[in-house]
Amino acid sequence: MGFVDRLREGLARTKEQFVGRFDDIVQQADTAERRTHPVDVDTIEALEELLISADVGLAATERIVTAVRSRARRGESLRDLVKEEIRRVFDAVERPPPDGHHPHVTLVVGVNGTGKTTTIGKLANLLKASGKEPLVCAADTFRAAAVEQLEIWAKRAKVDIIRAKEGADPAALVFDAIQSGKARGRDPILVDTAGRLHTRVNLMNELDKIRRVASRATEGAPHEVLLVLDATVGQNGLQQAREFTSVAGVTGIILTKLDGTAKGGVAVAIANDLKLPIRYVGVGEGIDDLVPFSAQDFVDALFQEQW
Repeated sequence: MGFVDRLREGLARTKEQFVGRFDDIVQQADTAERRTHPVDVDTIEALEELLISADVGLAATERIVTAVRSRARRGESLRDLVKEEIRRVFDAVERPPPDGHHPHVTLVVGVNGTGKTTTIGKLANLLKASGKEPLVCAADTFRAAAVEQLEIWAKRAKVDIIRAKEGADPAALVFDAIQSGKARGRDPILVDTAGRLHTRVNLMNELDKIRRVASRATEGAPHEVLLVLDATVGQNGLQQAREFTSVAGVTGIILTKLDGTAKGGVAVAIANDLKLPIRYVGVGEGIDDLVPFSAQDFVDALFQEQW
């Protein structure tokens, strides 16, 4: 399957809960007699309830509903209005990844249980398939199982991995990995950091140290800091993201386990509330089940008509 098909399949559970109810609202609102009148209270309330139930979040829901109220009397379809406003949410934060750095260093951060380590393996595979030669750095030196897991994924993706003994200094390992990447001609360098709770100050400070050491190894590093968020935790992930952004300088989001939730609207909340672009989404357990995020494809998949 192509990226678009994988995304649609990954959104299947959300679509199952969302599309039918949305279609009912659209049918009620989009009659010829009502196109030139303000949207009625019942329609607005139904739309609000549906968006919140899909984990779009209060702020983004208010934004979408406000746009619908202000523009619905112009004769536009409710479906088109909602789709356009959600695209606007994503477009407002979309920015291309920084370019021109060789090697390009990406720090991957997140709490335990988000699928961070497997996601790095999938990302390495995706980049390898696009013609790049990534190098993976196993900087989670506190957990031997994490290193072993990453080695398995690196082998599957056919990419090199740099690791150290358990308990080694993660920042020093990242420095060595960048130097090794330069010597081997590997680019980009993907750094797996230890999973940590955003409330653990000492571990969060360690991320800051890794960032500082990486910048000494190559100019501007890390060039990207990607936070892995579990889509199934919904709004609870937003506070994690805020803390990681303040400490680690997060520049983008990888949203995992999108196929495991009926509340895929959390992607809208992430973009609206965090003002961060979503770079990739995980839509399954296979090595090919990490896909580049596309706002247009996401909206089209979510609002695919059933009638």
